[in-house]
Amino acid sequence: MTQQLSDITVGFIGYGAMAQAMAQGFVDAGVLEGSQMLACAGHYDKLVDTAAPLGVRPMRSATEVAAASDIVILAVKPNLIEQVVTPILHELANSIVVCVAWGWTFDRLETVLEDHTPHISIIPNTPIAVGQGVSVVEDKHNLTEYQAGLVRALLEPVSMLETVDTAHMSQAGTISSCAPAFTAMYIEALADAGVQYGLKRASAYRLAAKMVEGTGALQVSDGRLPAAMKDAVCSPGGATIRGVVALEQHGFRGDVISAVQAVEG
Repeated sequence: MTQQLSDITVGFIGYGAMAQAMAQGFVDAGVLEGSQMLACAGHYDKLVDTAAPLGVRPMRSATEVAAASDIVILAVKPNLIEQVVTPILHELANSIVVCVAWGWTFDRLETVLEDHTPHISIIPNTPIAVGQGVSVVEDKHNLTEYQAGLVRALLEPVSMLETVDTAHMSQAGTISSCAPAFTAMYIEALADAGVQYGLKRASAYRLAAKMVEGTGALQVSDGRLPAAMKDAVCSPGGATIRGVVALEQHGFRGDVISAVQAVEG
């Protein structure tokens, strides 16, 4: 844990899958102790159960969380933001507000928060739970250098930070935050094919998942073009190029693009 974060309290307003993934990542990476985190949610009894494994302190109201937190992470569903925020505007004004709700950019939050409330909008993804996340960060915010440093210290150990202009937050979020679902389907399909040919299910999952992890790491390591990575595996007349041709014939690329377009509406 950095000295910067050793004395701060982080509060989650909303403690669903994304908030839990963030909390898990913070604890496992040594960024925060569980006791440094507070959370509130719609169903207190369920919250008590989900908060217990990490030592996150369950609170009965958003007011309690906001009043006691140095950093407040707004993690409720996007359609609930205004309803949740309105009663606690004064408390939020004294915290750093990090909004992870889809579609709530800086300018939109400005319409509901009190003037001069420090806030920034990000879109994290679920691999943040294992320290391999991506957090899309809006380039427009009103944090001081010190406040921005706190947010970076919180997120950098568990996710790559990718700063994006407001106009492209949604598209960047779709690629990083929705695509884990698409990628999981790809892993599942590869494993199904392996099982068809006699591989044990657990082994097929491990092979497919680790392949995806390693391929991504290889691209990130030196920025090589994905096309070059593909070509490096495809020997002339070989088995891999036959598989690539089959994917092309069945519209693999187009289907991926269509999935992103469907999310974007």
